[in-house]
Amino acid sequence: MSQAVVRPASPVLDPITVEVIGAALSSIVEETGEALIRASYSTNIKERRDCSTALFNAAGETLCQAEHIPIHLGSFIGIIPHIMRKHRVEDMRPGDVFVGNDAYEGGGTHLPDIVLAEPIFVEGRLVAWTVNLAHHSDFADRGHAHIYQEGLRIPPVRLYRAGVLQEDVQSMILLNCQVPHERLSDLRAQMAANRVGVQRFQALCGKYGVETVLGAADALLDYAERKMRAGIAALPDGCWRFEDVFDPIDLTVNMPFAVEVTVRGDSMALDFEAPDQVRAGINMTYTALLATVYYIIKSVVDPTILPNAGLARPLTVTAREGSILNCLHPAAVNGRLGACQRVSDLILGALAQAAPEKVTACSNSVCTVASFIGQRKDDGALWVYLETMGGGSGARHNKDGLDGVHVHTTNTSNLPVEALEIEYPLTLLRYELIQDSGGDGQYRGGMGLRRVYRADEDCLVRVDIGRLRSHSWGLQGGGAGAHGAVECGPGVTFNGSTASLKAGQWFAIVSPGAGGYGPASARPAEAVARDVAEGVISATHARQAYAYQS
Repeated sequence: MSQAVVRPASPVLDPITVEVIGAALSSIVEETGEALIRASYSTNIKERRDCSTALFNAAGETLCQAEHIPIHLGSFIGIIPHIMRKHRVEDMRPGDVFVGNDAYEGGGTHLPDIVLAEPIFVEGRLVAWTVNLAHHSDFADRGHAHIYQEGLRIPPVRLYRAGVLQEDVQSMILLNCQVPHERLSDLRAQMAANRVGVQRFQALCGKYGVETVLGAADALLDYAERKMRAGIAALPDGCWRFEDVFDPIDLTVNMPFAVEVTVRGDSMALDFEAPDQVRAGINMTYTALLATVYYIIKSVVDPTILPNAGLARPLTVTAREGSILNCLHPAAVNGRLGACQRVSDLILGALAQAAPEKVTACSNSVCTVASFIGQRKDDGALWVYLETMGGGSGARHNKDGLDGVHVHTTNTSNLPVEALEIEYPLTLLRYELIQDSGGDGQYRGGMGLRRVYRADEDCLVRVDIGRLRSHSWGLQGGGAGAHGAVECGPGVTFNGSTASLKAGQWFAIVSPGAGGYGPASARPAEAVARDVAEGVISATHARQAYAYQS
């Protein structure tokens, strides 16, 4: 077992010094994130920015996370405590780097998210950790009945020992990857990013002194807690329940989800209900649930709260073990984002009863994903392409929802068409917002997207999508958003969640629209006219929903 970290008493700090050091910590994680993106090789990281960076203190508490992807916090908050349970702190050396991704033996949320964690030493003492995560778009064309089918499970082990690469560990990882040259280059980019984090944190300690930096870090945790408590205290006391259904493409039945949110003074408890975990890759680990809750509560209560472990102190999160929202080994988790997205809107539905002006109507509630895999004709090399699509975001009490955007726990960008067609044997035939897909209302819900792909070589595509049977709900009389859908060209058969494409065949994905806010009768006539003129809604729909007269 590791020994407790003992520190001298923290110095007395003034608010200006704390603020300056807090800004420096934010700068460090943002710089390490940019270093990772610029040095990476795969399109999923260098173009879509599917990665995150963070700093942790020596006790394994989050000090700062870059503004990347909220769900990645679920992997970060699990891996550092796990490393410290399995590896003695006194045996760690400068240059040690741990790699891990496992959902049950490493705190991860799904296997493609590989984390590199490096202890930071100053004057021979471990004072912090720099960590980064990159989504390695590799583990495709696999089953999802249980986690053993989803890819290589890596418990936190040393990839570097005192700065020396452990080539046997790296070789084992690469051997289990379908596109190893991409994985190698991206792992090297992650390593380079961690070196930036180590150097910048050590320089910060050199400038202000170790105890001042660590004392300021503690003060920032306490400040985040105070801000969160103040924001919760501004809500009325009470208990609010909200229910929705989860309808992933993997299953043919709708699954009931529910949450009960209780506010008492300056603390909040969230208790979730969900069916038993299933033999499909839609389950969530507890750390994924925590990351989702932390994100959505922060965004509602006070978006200016610092993204550190202090914000979690007033929150209690419970879900039955063995359920979809708190799964146990060996549940499959690859598509856990669908459940995360639904949980986010579930919480908004509950809090709308307490503070409707602070929340949005239901977003598209999914992370629409298309994973393509094929083998190149020229050299026989495997290729894997991961695409995630935006959809509608929910309308607010005073504004329309945003069209075609990522929402909630995912925050990647789309891959530019030029990059897609240069890198992969695919052609994008259409990329458009979908008319009439946003929910009606005084403020309109955001529109979904349609992307139409043509295969230039034979390939397989797997789809993760939701809201195929249910709708994204509106608030305060607002209408629901349109369904998501999968569309197949001539000769293409969609089997459950996969389709085989021959060269020349096309395939399309339609992401859901979002809910509206307020009754449609309250929408100004000039706003309806503008929507019709811009093609957001059809004239027919405008007449039916808004009594529009052209």
